[in-house]
Amino acid sequence: MKILVCISHVPDTTSKINFIDNNTKFDTAGVQFIIGPYDDYALARAIELKEAIAGTTVTVLNVGTAETEPTIRKALAIGADDAVRVNAEPADSLFVASQIAEHAKGYDLILMGRESIDYNSGVVHAMVGDLLGLPSVSPVMKLEIDGTKVKMTREIEGGKEQVEANLPLVAGCQEPIAEWKIPNMRGIMSAKTKPLKVVEPISVNSTVTVTKFELPTPKGAVKMIAADAVADLVTKLKNEAKVL
Repeated sequence: MKILVCISHVPDTTSKINFIDNNTKFDTAGVQFIIGPYDDYALARAIELKEAIAGTTVTVLNVGTAETEPTIRKALAIGADDAVRVNAEPADSLFVASQIAEHAKGYDLILMGRESIDYNSGVVHAMVGDLLGLPSVSPVMKLEIDGTKVKMTREIEGGKEQVEANLPLVAGCQEPIAEWKIPNMRGIMSAKTKPLKVVEPISVNSTVTVTKFELPTPKGAVKMIAADAVADLVTKLKNEAKVL
């Protein structure tokens, strides 16, 4: 079985976010980048399937410039066999999905996170499925392979849904589909020699233009109320917070 895992290169959740050029560009200075957390779950499940099903290979794919290669090498250290980097800035969801679809033909299972944590659009997996004419399921919390059939549990509002589909398919993953994997020293050393192929992007008409970024309004100061000052709390909620 051939598995393709699509990974994003995103700021660590602890990074301080700033913008430059009149708030039209993200300031990457001093920012630590990581594999998207949901993509990490997808990669971990792919490695588990590789270990359980003989002959399975795992390829990682990233749409990004050369700065993303340390992130790709980490995915290789975790256990992927090889990697492809589409040499382009991930302009928008359609652009990214189109690049993935171009290189995803011939794979039995295409896994990615339910969404990236920078733009949180959560639509790339569905777009890839549509472009390839394949079923797309998300957010997948459990995924098992039974021959050519995939049995999945996905989260829905107020509960969970059991889904079955035939390979090939696209799945957007989330916890608890697998436990995150930490690369060991052997994996880190072997990742240096694993194939990383760089390809140029196909032409796609961008449908989105970023005009401006804005940081959320800072949270207001917190007021501490003594546990026994119930009357004071009610007064402040009524007159200051105006929620009563």
